[in-house]
Amino acid sequence: MTPVHFAFSSAFTLGLMGLVFHRTHLLSALLCLEGMMLSLFIALSVWTLQLSATNFAISPMLLLAFSACEASAGLALLVATARTHGSDRLQTFNLLQC
Repeated sequence: MTPVHFAFSSAFTLGLMGLVFHRTHLLSALLCLEGMMLSLFIALSVWTLQLSATNFAISPMLLLAFSACEASAGLALLVATARTHGSDRLQTFNLLQC
């Protein structure tokens, strides 16, 4: 495994571990998801450049577009829950109550 691949793998793993273990606020969960998507975008871009294949050149841009949509939906949910519940702490949410 090259150092570049190790860096992207460790960045994705750190984002995943942050998402799993530090779930106190919704904003921290969204930041971990964005870090994971950023590491996937950079890894996919490097993979496309290493292969020199024009067939996969659109893949990083599609991933970036979906990442932007995910970020906007996450921020909209953050604002909506902060207005209704008063904070973004995940312990105050009750999934059984509408």
